[in-house]
Amino acid sequence: MRRQLRGVTHQNFTRILPGLLTALVALALAFAIHAAVPALPAMTLAVVLGLLAANLPFTAVWAAGRARPGLDFAGKHLMRGGIVLLGLKVGIAEVLGLGWASLLLITAVVLASFAGTYGISRLFRLPREASLLIATGFSICGASAIGAMAAVRRIRHVDTVLPVALVTLCGTLAIGALPLLVHPLNLSAEVFGAWTGASVHDVGQVVATAQTAGPAALGIAVVVKLTRVILLAPMVAAAGLQQRLAAARPSAVQPPAPAGKPAEALPPVVPLFVVGFVAMVALRSTGWISAGGLDAAAGLQDILLGAALFGLGSAVRIRTLLHTGLRALLAAVVAWFLIAVLGLGAALLMIQ
Repeated sequence: MRRQLRGVTHQNFTRILPGLLTALVALALAFAIHAAVPALPAMTLAVVLGLLAANLPFTAVWAAGRARPGLDFAGKHLMRGGIVLLGLKVGIAEVLGLGWASLLLITAVVLASFAGTYGISRLFRLPREASLLIATGFSICGASAIGAMAAVRRIRHVDTVLPVALVTLCGTLAIGALPLLVHPLNLSAEVFGAWTGASVHDVGQVVATAQTAGPAALGIAVVVKLTRVILLAPMVAAAGLQQRLAAARPSAVQPPAPAGKPAEALPPVVPLFVVGFVAMVALRSTGWISAGGLDAAAGLQDILLGAALFGLGSAVRIRTLLHTGLRALLAAVVAWFLIAVLGLGAALLMIQ
């Protein structure tokens, strides 16, 4: 039996190895481009390279064939590892340093962004699951939040591809658009930083946007953004609890399981990797980890998340997206505008 299990494990590793190596090579290229052009976040480049791999004739066959198992593995499992390590970027003391009024304001923005984005997505007749993932990614922390919500709601991995593409596209749009509005809106560096942290989706995109206004903007942008990130755990827990209650409730449409057949296990309230995320937040807050250790963890987190984003991007077919994702694209742009307005209002109230 042990030999058989070892054989299965080796066989699975052999299947996923080509895709994992492909993701790592692409990620190295993304980091090289980012080093040459710092304004382009490596995580955004990873998604773009994934899109190119899926749609260029000489790479599409490889991405859809031999490399597919490993790319799917990266998109699902490496994403979860990246979410765990994301917790090491969040320190409770830094978050509390904003003050309770700012914390309540940021929480209100996240909740309003979530509800507004979900409502907009439904108005554009997007499916409930897609609307939920888009709302989660736009309101909290991009692709990481989408992965966490998909796990707790047991949404298929393939159904996360479009929301990740949309949140990456709109976050990239913010990098170019928001700095152009600093002078027309007469924003100080601190207000611009708070606006960026309150409205841009991914942490890397926040850094790329805020650094255009200098260190003061970057400092407050990161703290505001990480405050949104820490809300990932309670939001996912609430969604998991609602899913569990719905699964436990007897349905008049669906008959009970036949006698002798075990009932389907209830979904977890909080996935194990989200518990790991909370544990890493607590560990970071103790101050026990050295600066070198935090830097090493941040580097590993970038590798895991970047490989996952390449894997997700490599599953997007542009032709299919243009045929089926136009409504989703319009909904995402409207939601992006809503969140930008909410974030600006919050920033003006926080920095007075």
